[in-house]
Amino acid sequence: MENLPACPACKSEYTYESDGKFVCPECAFEWEAEVEEVEEVLVVKDSNGATLANGDSVTIIKNLPVKDAAHPIKASTKVKNIRLVEGDHNIDCKIEGFGSMALKSEFVKKA
Repeated sequence: MENLPACPACKSEYTYESDGKFVCPECAFEWEAEVEEVEEVLVVKDSNGATLANGDSVTIIKNLPVKDAAHPIKASTKVKNIRLVEGDHNIDCKIEGFGSMALKSEFVKKA
């Protein structure tokens, strides 16, 4: 048997669920069934398998070419205060000399 909440009006333990509401058979009180929302947590791992979080600092592990830039982002460049996002390029950051960038987590390691 399911573990249903007691009636908030009369404290009866004999409640049942009907049409998305809980119902008390003793006092006829009805109340909305509260749905627990499960928050999805974005898990992003660096090249070494370490879990990254918003605000972490990372280091670039290989030279990364940048479209329309004179030179690539050099390996060992440190990036502070990253922000994790959904998608293929799952790190948003600002790199000195380049500005705002989107990086793939496979090209960084946690500093």
